[in-house]
Amino acid sequence: MAPAAGTAESPATARIVLLTLAAGQFLMALDSSVMNVSIATVAEDVGTTVTGIQGAITAYTLVMAMFMIPGGKVGALIGRKRAFMIGCCVYGCGSLTTSLAPNLPVLLLGWALLEGLGAALILPAIVALVAGNFTTERRPAAYGLVAAAAAVAIAVGPLVGGLATTYFSWRWVFAGEVVVVLGILVSARPIADAPVGERARIDLVGCALSALGLGISVYGVLRSDEWGWFQPKPGAPSWLGISLVVWLVLAGLLLIWLFLRWEARLVKQRKEPLIDPALLQNKQLTGGLTMFFFQYLVQMGVFFVVPLYLSIALGLSALKTGARLLPLSLTLLAAAILIPRFFPDVSPRRVVRLGILALLAGAVVLMAALDAGAGAEIVTIPLLLIGLGMGALASQLGSVTVSAVPETQSAEVGGVQNAVTNLGASLGTALAGSILIAALTTSFVTSIEQNPAVPADVKSQTSVELQSGAPFLSDAQLKTALDASGTSTEVSQAALDANREARLDGLRAALAVLALTALLAMFFTPRIPTTQPRSATP
Repeated sequence: MAPAAGTAESPATARIVLLTLAAGQFLMALDSSVMNVSIATVAEDVGTTVTGIQGAITAYTLVMAMFMIPGGKVGALIGRKRAFMIGCCVYGCGSLTTSLAPNLPVLLLGWALLEGLGAALILPAIVALVAGNFTTERRPAAYGLVAAAAAVAIAVGPLVGGLATTYFSWRWVFAGEVVVVLGILVSARPIADAPVGERARIDLVGCALSALGLGISVYGVLRSDEWGWFQPKPGAPSWLGISLVVWLVLAGLLLIWLFLRWEARLVKQRKEPLIDPALLQNKQLTGGLTMFFFQYLVQMGVFFVVPLYLSIALGLSALKTGARLLPLSLTLLAAAILIPRFFPDVSPRRVVRLGILALLAGAVVLMAALDAGAGAEIVTIPLLLIGLGMGALASQLGSVTVSAVPETQSAEVGGVQNAVTNLGASLGTALAGSILIAALTTSFVTSIEQNPAVPADVKSQTSVELQSGAPFLSDAQLKTALDASGTSTEVSQAALDANREARLDGLRAALAVLALTALLAMFFTPRIPTTQPRSATP
């Protein structure tokens, strides 16, 4: 078939459109990582605690998760380009509010609410706009570059945040986002949008059920580090002796089940659903969504573990930590762009499998390289492999999901796709963090208990005080705490030695779980098609 109406045929126009959409994706992902290295500075500046800023970051993730599916439907109702433009305006207002925030409530308004709502409109629209502006044959490369832009943003986020905080102010990051948004709005003029037909009003009940279901589930996952996955940590909320995390996730899943039942009922009544439940019976679509989930789970787990090793275990600055992550960006961009260019007829399933193997190899190599005497250079080869795997997946998955459905449903697919990736990212960070702390605590306590230089009362006190988990501390942080408590030289040295080994044990355990997750993803690859789509879906 001929390309869809509005497809960008001019190479110059296509480049502008693609760079504009990639810039939007880059900006949305940047907020997820740019302030992680500046939390303490931001907290002091707005008169709150580190916990308050972490809550703002969590709230941003929650708002995106809650409104991603409704955001995709809004794009189908008012037009994908219009939703993209409105989302950029809302996001820009949020960035401006955040840059001027005098206190935590204003920061929450700008960063969590406005930017989160803007992202919920922008991200599903980007998926649909790529489908509407590029022929089916060119979509793998387009989706690859857009997805690569997001991963690169996460990789360079700590570097950008560290530069701004060190030499200027964290507020300049958000002020710069406003400038980028203005540039996106100006360059968005050539973007074509498919005509919007007459549609029913948006399903408000479905919006409420999907938002609450996803929001409650993601919130439960995000609190798992503090509350515990199953066994509640000391002082953490629980019900029937089980951590509240379990109940929140179950409640969220129940609401999502009710949402799907409600949508099926609307379809039977010939009313407009928020999403058609029949989409989830599409083997190719669910295969692509599953791969997105696993990709973002492993990806965000890696972006959690590696910076911890560089910044805390090795004591690198935010700038040096960010610089060490850049090799990942190189192979990611190369794979995302060059695979569709030089292998346009390659089997998507084969590329996805090779990408998963690269992720697995990177995690295993890094796990094996971690050693007490290892330096920052050991992350280079593993990050090159992981970037190669992420780029390979990015080059195929966007096209796989969108080509599985008629183009008129691309906005809805975009909402579901971004909800799934958001869930995977949240789970990846929480899983890596909880496994790391659990292994670190076990290793630290065991080492202290087996050390004859440590008195029995200290061993007993250590076991009691670390019931809820040992903190991930640098040698300098631990030494300062030990000196302040008046600990003897022998006990201090034993604690420092135990901490060094426990940190590595925790990092290895987290990487092992991420490697196993990548291996598990391989079992779901048969749902990925073996041939590239060759014509626009009717």
